[in-house]
Amino acid sequence: MSSTFGKAFRLTTWGESHGPEIGGVIDGCPANLKIDVDAIQHQLSRRRPGQSKLTTPRDEKDQVIFVSGLQDNVTTGTPLAFRILNTNAKPSDYSNAASIYRPSHADFTYEKKYGIRSSSGGGRASARETAVRVAAGSIAEQLLARHGVQIVAWVEKVHTIRAVAAEFPTRNAVDANAVRCPSVEVAEEMSRAILEAKKIGDSLGGVIAAAVTGAPAGWGEPVFDKLEADLAKAMMSLPAVKGFEVGSGFSSTDLKGSEHNDPFAVKDGATVTTSNFSGGIQGGISNGMPITMRVAFKPTATIMQKQSSVDEQGNEVTLQPKGRHDPCVVPRAVPIVEAMTALVLADHYLRQLRHRNRPAGETP
Repeated sequence: MSSTFGKAFRLTTWGESHGPEIGGVIDGCPANLKIDVDAIQHQLSRRRPGQSKLTTPRDEKDQVIFVSGLQDNVTTGTPLAFRILNTNAKPSDYSNAASIYRPSHADFTYEKKYGIRSSSGGGRASARETAVRVAAGSIAEQLLARHGVQIVAWVEKVHTIRAVAAEFPTRNAVDANAVRCPSVEVAEEMSRAILEAKKIGDSLGGVIAAAVTGAPAGWGEPVFDKLEADLAKAMMSLPAVKGFEVGSGFSSTDLKGSEHNDPFAVKDGATVTTSNFSGGIQGGISNGMPITMRVAFKPTATIMQKQSSVDEQGNEVTLQPKGRHDPCVVPRAVPIVEAMTALVLADHYLRQLRHRNRPAGETP
C-alpha cells in the first residue's frame, strides 16, 4: 500500500497536516528491544516546527504517545503503534485558497487522482506526516545501534552556498547551529540567505548529505531491491525532494574508469577499498565501507508572494498565500533523512538475517 514502507521492518503512517493527530504502526520490530523514548523525543524535537527563526512558527510539541507494542519500554514483538497530536493546526489559514490549486503543490494532482483533496495544509502531502517517520526511524536507529551502525546527516548546501566537510561530522557538530551545517562560517552565510528570502516572502532549496558507518558488508538485495534503490525510494518519497545520489553520484560522469574504480586492499585483516566512489554499495549490496549519499530539496512551494494559478472551476486567478511555512526546509529535514536511512537499513538488516537464518539479536 502507498502508506506502507519496508518489507521486514514495515512502517505504515496515517493522519493529515491539519487533522486531530498523525501516527504510525511498525510491524516486524524484534521483541525485547529496549526503547529509549527520550531519544525518540529528541529526534522529533530536531524536526519539530517553531524551533528557530529559520523555520515555520507553527508550534507543535510533537509528543509521541505509544498505544501498543511496548511493555516497560521494551518491544513485545507485536505491532508497535503510536500517535502524535496536532495541537496547533490552523485550517482557517487556507480558507482563501480552498478552491485554488497552489503552484507546485499536490492540490491539482490529488484531486485528479481521488476526485477530492484536503483543502487545508496539503493533507497527506504535507511534510507534517514526516514526524511519524522520524519517530519510527529513531526506533530503527536504536535497533541498528546495537550492531554498531551510526547515521549522521547535515546541511551541505543552501541555495548556491555550499559547505565541504573534510570528514563526517558528529550530530553535536551538526546541531551546533540552527541551519545544521557543521561549518560555522558557512552556516552563518546560509542563515542570512534564508532570513533574507523569508523577509521578501520567498524560499530557498538545498542539499542534505548523509553518511552511515558501521554497516557490514552484505546488506541489500540483488536486482530490484538494491540497497541504493531502496534508499532512493525512501528519499524520493519525502516532500520537496527532487534528487538523490549515492557515492560519487552525478560527478562520476566526469571521471574515467581508471579514476573512479575503488581498489580493494586488506587493512587490519579486513577487506576494504582504498577509495569510496561507490558510496559503500556495490551491486546493490553494502561492501562495509561508509555509505554516503546526498538528497536535493527544492525551494519550499508556498511563498508569501502573489502567484498566478487556476481554481477548480477552471478560472485563472491570482493567489496570495497565507499560513505558516518554512522559508527553507533543509534544516528541519536533517533528522528526516536520518530516519528514512535508518528505516531502509533496519529493513535490510532483518532481511539479511533471514538469509543467514540468525536471530535478530545476532550480527550477520
